[in-house]
Amino acid sequence: MTILEELAQYARYRVEADKKKIAPDIMKVMALEMGSPIRGGFAFEEALRREGLSFICECKKASPSKGVIEPDFRYLDIARDYERAGADCISVLTEPKWFLGSDRYLQEIADAVAVPCIRKDFTVDEYQIYQAKVLGASAVLLICSILSEKQLEDFLSVCQTLGLSALVEVHDASEAKMAVEAGARIVGVNNRNLKDFTVDTENSRKLRDLIPDNVLFVSESGVKDEGDIAKIKQMGADAVLIGEALMRAADKKEMLNRLRGVS
Repeated sequence: MTILEELAQYARYRVEADKKKIAPDIMKVMALEMGSPIRGGFAFEEALRREGLSFICECKKASPSKGVIEPDFRYLDIARDYERAGADCISVLTEPKWFLGSDRYLQEIADAVAVPCIRKDFTVDEYQIYQAKVLGASAVLLICSILSEKQLEDFLSVCQTLGLSALVEVHDASEAKMAVEAGARIVGVNNRNLKDFTVDTENSRKLRDLIPDNVLFVSESGVKDEGDIAKIKQMGADAVLIGEALMRAADKKEMLNRLRGVS
């Protein structure tokens, strides 16, 4: 079993446990009652449509490949630093076993900052989409590798109803085709292979031409410096998602300012 398969399997287990705490019909009603303009209203998507390269900055304590990245995980301070440094969106890991994430992190960060937040998790059940809305997310991550075409279409429909954006993540040409045909409005190419966690920063460039111009294009993972940002801009990406490089920076605000080209 690959790491991604293990993550997806554990996500299914977590969903069933969560459903015992709050029943699916209740969670759905809670999400629908919030109304799309209150939290969401496709704010994540709108942030990525702004002129220039948008920056999605990640809050994560650990990862399967690197272990604990930041033992003293001051997630609210980190999120506020990102916002002050001009982050367009914030990605919050909520997966608890391998990434040491928490739904609480998302809920508190979404309450503390004005920029849209995406729930970075392994979505295997529509329950998680309603849950993300209730937690305050403006977007969810949908990974093609762990979804069927039918699931992807259904999940995108749920997002549309809730006013949530969906970042549809792909890693190869067949997944890119699947995302586009399902009607994804935001496609992210992960430069990290979630099956073995190797990184190939050229992956975004290889798949760029498969994504239509009217679909927002996000390059995910592997960004280390200004040179990487220049390559991403050159390929015509609309946004970049940066995780480890920012999390390992002693001064995250200074690092983001440097990547954004702000002195």
